[in-house]
Amino acid sequence: MQESIELLVDIPFEYRHTCWFCGEPSDQFVTFPHARHIVLACPHPKLTLPSCRECRQLAYQTKVEHVWHLRDQVKVGLIRKYRKDLAIGINWTPEELANAGFEGGNFESFQRSAWFMYEVARDRVNYRGWLLSLGGEDIEHETNALSFDFDGVYYPSINEAISHFSQNFGFNRQVLVKTLAIVGTEQFAKAVRFCRLLVAATPDEVNAALAELKAQQAK
Repeated sequence: MQESIELLVDIPFEYRHTCWFCGEPSDQFVTFPHARHIVLACPHPKLTLPSCRECRQLAYQTKVEHVWHLRDQVKVGLIRKYRKDLAIGINWTPEELANAGFEGGNFESFQRSAWFMYEVARDRVNYRGWLLSLGGEDIEHETNALSFDFDGVYYPSINEAISHFSQNFGFNRQVLVKTLAIVGTEQFAKAVRFCRLLVAATPDEVNAALAELKAQQAK
């Protein structure tokens, strides 16, 4: 796919070799909208953005209506691809890894590199890019009211956070949804802990636990 370099967004000097989507070094470009995806009501002009190879591939796999939604969908792709790396920050602290006692064993390399892998994945997901302009004209930013920030990681939506945690901890996604409906999204950590207790529970046990939680919240 041939990008329109004449539509390249203004790039601040300090970001001249930076992927707009994730902050990694860029050697590619992404044009949006592009010929394979017709957008009838795009709120901004056609834009070409610097990108790394991975984010470029993710960007051209999605169909959205504006560049900020495109960025969020690229983030979704990164979260899903690096789910195991992001899970390191859920299951470990740097201190716990340093004292895990894996030296000399099969997990020694994991102990050395795990936190670095987590930080790289986290920082790519959290990266916000610079404010966009084209030919000196600012492009109005479309805010995403659905974004969700939890435990140091930015998720494009609460649904993506729910999927991420339910997959990592192996509990039913819908149980977490029902739990959050009871305790509220501001108690996301409590909801995750509650669901982890129910991983091996039967449907009747889950329903009983949810009913008890609801009664506790009503007090």
